[in-house]
Order: sequence, then C-alpha cells, then structure tokens
Amino acid sequence: MKRANTFEVIPQSAEDEELLRRLLDASAALWNQINYERRENYADPDADVWDINEYRGRYGGTLGASTVQQIERKNREAWRSFFALEKKSEANGKPGFWGNAEEGRELRTYIRNTSYSVKWGEYSRLEILVGQDLKDEYGLGHRERLRLEVRGEPNWKEYKKQGRLELFYDEQAQTFRAFQPVTVDDSRLAHPLASEEAALDIGANNLVACTTTTGQQLLYEGRGLFDRFRETTREIARLQSLLEEGRYSSHRIRRLYDRRTKRRDHAQDALARDFIERLYDEGVSTVYVGDLTDVLETHWSVETNAKTHNFWAFRAFVNRLACTAEEYGITVEVRSEAWTSQTCPNCGSTEDTIRHKDTLTCSCGFEGHADLVASESFLRRHQNSESSDRRTRHSVSRQRQTTVTRSMARPVCLKWDDHNWSESPRSVPNEEHTNPQVASVGR
Repeated sequence: MKRANTFEVIPQSAEDEELLRRLLDASAALWNQINYERRENYADPDADVWDINEYRGRYGGTLGASTVQQIERKNREAWRSFFALEKKSEANGKPGFWGNAEEGRELRTYIRNTSYSVKWGEYSRLEILVGQDLKDEYGLGHRERLRLEVRGEPNWKEYKKQGRLELFYDEQAQTFRAFQPVTVDDSRLAHPLASEEAALDIGANNLVACTTTTGQQLLYEGRGLFDRFRETTREIARLQSLLEEGRYSSHRIRRLYDRRTKRRDHAQDALARDFIERLYDEGVSTVYVGDLTDVLETHWSVETNAKTHNFWAFRAFVNRLACTAEEYGITVEVRSEAWTSQTCPNCGSTEDTIRHKDTLTCSCGFEGHADLVASESFLRRHQNSESSDRRTRHSVSRQRQTTVTRSMARPVCLKWDDHNWSESPRSVPNEEHTNPQVASVGR
C-alpha cells in the first residue's frame, strides 16, 4: 500500500539555509534547461523530445549525480503525462517552467530514495545528499550529508520502503516542506465492518451527494469553495492581461495559482478523509462513483467545464478517494451515472422530471433534493446490475432486494470552514418535501 508523509524541514543555521536554497535553485535551473530543450524538440518535426543533452557534468557538482537523474526523470514523467492527455484531447499546455532568476524560481528538488534518510524521535532529522562542490564550499565531509531538522508528526513512521523525496519551499507558509512517498505493509489495512454499499454523485454546487444502503445520506456543499476559486481565477486573468507582450506569467501570478491549488487540495483531502470515515462507520465496503464523461457530453457548458476539470479535478479526487478508502478496506468503483440526475425515484420517468437548481420535481408529485435523488438512483441502478451479474455467474435464483421498508435518515449537510467539514444545523433544502411513499434504498 502506497502512502505519503509530509513534514516541515528547518535548516539548523543560516549557512545551512543558504546551502539548501542553492541546492533547490540549481534544481529549478536544471529543470528549466531540460524542459526548454524538450519544448524546442517538440516544436521541431525532425527532433526527438527524449533526445536531450547530458547535464550531470554541469550540475553534478552542486546537486549530485543521483539528483540530476531524478529531476530529468521527473521531467520525463511530466512529458509522458502530457502526451497521454494530448492523445485524449485533454492536454492543457506543455510542461511548464519553474520560474526564472529575475522573478524568482520555484525552489524544488527531487532526491532518490537511497540519497536521503529520515530519523523520527525526540530530535527528528532529515539528511540529504548534496554535490561535492557544495560540500567543499560549506565544509561538509566527503561522506557527510546536509542535516536538517524535521517538524511534524508523520502518518506512517513504519514502512517497508521509501520513495523519491520531494523537497520544496512553501512561499505561502514561508517554510521548507518535504513530501515522502512510502510503501506500507498491507497488514495495517482496516477491514469493513459490514458489506453495505454507497453511491456517490459528484457535482459542483454540491461537491458530493451520497446515499448508502443503510439509509444514510450525506451532502457536502461546495458553493463557497468554488466562488473563492473563481475569484482567484479572475484575479489571475486580470494580472495576465497586464503583462508585457511575450510574457505569460509573473511571481505574483504563480503565487495565486499555488494558493488556489493548495486551498482546493486541502478541502478535497479533508473531504475524502471525513467521507470515508463516515462510510466505514456505516459498514460500507463498496462505493460507486459516477463517471462524469457522459454527464459532460450531455450537459457541457463553460461553467460546468471550469467546475469539473479546473476546480474539481475529477480524476485527482477519485484517486485521492480511492487511496483513503484503501486504508479502510473499502473498494471504489467508477461507473456510468448517465440520466440518474433526471430519473424520478418514484415512477422512474426521465421525461417528466424538471430540475431547477437543487430541486428535482416530477409530474407524478415527487419533489426532492436533486443531487441526493441522483445518488439514490445511481445506487439502485448498480445494485440491480450487481445482483443480475451475481445471478448469472452463480445461478442464484433469489434476487437481492433493492427496496425495503427501512426509512431514509435525515440527510447530513456539511460545510467547509477552511479547516474542517462540519455538519450544518439546518436540514437539506427540500428534504422535507420528498415523497414519503418512495421506498428507501437498502438490502
């Protein structure tokens, strides 16, 4: 099982900080050179993107040969990702640069798993490899590494293997941080408390709407988050319009991009953790997540695209959700959710329903919260599908029931306060109008 530790890194002296900054600055300069060469090769039909110069001789004395290799490998991964997205017509620009010396570079580096060590305890520390030229200049021994203080409580102190370390300077917090991928023994995984199921509808105004076979419903509201995301995006566009011709970014613009991304990722990380812990307590073992492809093809708009791809970062969120679910032994499956947001759970009609903002109404008299109804219909659909598959494979004559008399619990509405997802004291809008005769989803 792959996981990650994140922690703060503190140089022990002004000299150590200067050395660390030079190391990260040289790494950024190396990235920019490699990336510039690949972009030039990309533009030349007769050139090969992967055919670049050898940089160990120029940067090895500062970074060490292994770090030069890791930065080139990281850049190669970025280009492979670009080509994969380009093939799907989803690429959003070629891999970018890490700033420049005049306006300020992104201070960042990648260190091979054998070129660093982390010791946890009363005096936690990180030791990293630096090039021989820097060692000589700052008085480090031939086999000595740069030693830095570590602050923070890691999630995974015990692991089988450590991965490539990412070390960077966080301008927002004015501190150095490290990201350490680790491989953890699967024996540390939890096991589901029961075999219940849940269906997850991903939206924009409401980030997540969920229905479980226990009758629980959860709604994570996202309007405030998206409004702040859009405000920052507008400010970025305004600043870009003021740039001189030929310039595409600035130090301030990069900081806004960074702030926007970190704010979104923090909320999504917290959502995934809160959501999966609640499902674990409900005994859920399988979560169905709606694939947005069909929805976007049917209901595409500029705002929907902005919310789904830029703000929501759907694939990244699903990966984050699956990663968290793995810790609890919960399986995440992406399935089609086409038409679930237009399906009446009372009569099954998709033609006689009308959706207005958060409300879904039907000519049969049904009225309910649109996103919660969609998650309920989504769960019913795949329960029926799974039941049919099992009957086919195992010749089971008895059908699994998908509607029972178990009543649906009052929906739990959660809001983000920049730190946590907290339950709102008010009920979900229109929840009290839902047709009480509609059977609840369950076993």
